[in-house]
Amino acid sequence: MNNVLLAFPEGKHKALTLSYDDGRTADRRLVRLLNDYGIKATFHLNSGLVGEDDRIPLDQAAELYQGHEIAAHTVNHPTIARCAKEQVVSEIVEDRRALEKMTGYPVRGFSYPNGSLNRQIKEILPVLGIDYARTVASHGDFHMPEDLMEWNPTCHHNQNLLALAEKFKQLDRRQYLYMMYVWGHSYEFDQNNNWELIESFCESAGRRDDIWYATNIEISDYLKCFNNLRFAASMEFVYNPSFDSVWLDAGGTIVEAKGGSRTQLL
Repeated sequence: MNNVLLAFPEGKHKALTLSYDDGRTADRRLVRLLNDYGIKATFHLNSGLVGEDDRIPLDQAAELYQGHEIAAHTVNHPTIARCAKEQVVSEIVEDRRALEKMTGYPVRGFSYPNGSLNRQIKEILPVLGIDYARTVASHGDFHMPEDLMEWNPTCHHNQNLLALAEKFKQLDRRQYLYMMYVWGHSYEFDQNNNWELIESFCESAGRRDDIWYATNIEISDYLKCFNNLRFAASMEFVYNPSFDSVWLDAGGTIVEAKGGSRTQLL
């Protein structure tokens, strides 16, 4: 039987994604920097706090974050594990409504405000149209997420970022998939006067041919496309019912399983 493994687009085995919360004006500088180095990020916004604490106006957000992902972060940023479920539902659904009116696309990503979550909230999220939810529980590793409703990042940008980036770049065992996930708040670079940290990171980790640069939702969707593949029992061919391609390592050969088609693997 053929040994068939998931690969990232174009057969890559490493992915990098960033996630930044609250939509402050420092995002403007961060977005310019990411764009310069071809790095993608997800920006989690609170639609009810626009106009407070130097936050990006919603009517400017779509243009600013073009090429990146806009995701939900609740309307008012409450500690939701302390809230009634009715408030949790309202905070998330109304945030989605406001952000979708501005973006023109379904907002399906989420990050827990104040890192606050519990089992009930995790169970509610898919019913509210949320496909993944990021925590603040950094693990310092590069493994794939086990639970997209409790997606733990590699590190906050103040947690040994440059050393982790160097380690990530050296990973070359192609039997594994590796992901580096960095999170934070852009205004922290102003507060800590350390923009050189993220600038050095982007210079080190950006524009590399061996890394897939993706938003959170692109990674989430890609993993779901893989799980939707229909393999022959012999593993000799596969049918991809999704629209998007999925790349596979079939016995050491990189194969693109195109959407809506049958692909021979042997």
